[in-house]
Amino acid sequence: DAAAAAHHADGLKAKGHRVFSVIGDVSSASDAERMVQESVDMLGGLDVLVNNAGIQPPASYVTAEDMDEATWDRVLAVNLKGQFLMSKFAIARIRARGGGAILNIASVQGIQSQPRVPAYAASNGGSLSLTQNMALDFAKDNIRVLAINPGTIDTPLARGAARTLGDEDALLARWGSAHPIGRIGRPHDIGAVAVFLASPGASFMTGVSVNVDGGYMALGAWGAVPDSD
Repeated sequence: DAAAAAHHADGLKAKGHRVFSVIGDVSSASDAERMVQESVDMLGGLDVLVNNAGIQPPASYVTAEDMDEATWDRVLAVNLKGQFLMSKFAIARIRARGGGAILNIASVQGIQSQPRVPAYAASNGGSLSLTQNMALDFAKDNIRVLAINPGTIDTPLARGAARTLGDEDALLARWGSAHPIGRIGRPHDIGAVAVFLASPGASFMTGVSVNVDGGYMALGAWGAVPDSD
């Protein structure tokens, strides 16, 4: 969404930040390579990569038996292959800076699944395994690799899921009450943790995931609440 990206970039520029936007499909190797290169060209280097692209289309809310192959392929391509490709082309650039961090935004559904989300659950489970693998492979380069597992966050993805499953406002309220902290999360809740994980304060952390879920995983079971992050 080039218009949305430009809008957010302009808002940050107005606050004095140096920022630019580049558009591409993270599941495309050529786009991923280009986006990394354009970022380096504009900023002079690359220290941190946050893999935050993810989809959960309405057609993916089915059992594995009923899921069509095209939907499965697209969800895995964006949610998992996209993290691989962006990391693949960013690693050399981060290494050239003497190290840095890669943060994969996964999901609590990568740890404990819900009914009727086979592709989404599989993509996020894969993200957590990929995080561990890259952490081992690139620790020698001083590149830390971590994952964040959001609970339900107030994003267009979550709101779209709510509309797919029923009444948007009612479901968001229900999902919020299901979290021990009593609400769904906000994008800032994830961003603040990402900033910490990318900072020197987290220099002894790699190969692990952090749940930012309002206590949801502490419940130990999803129960009967149809949920989405």
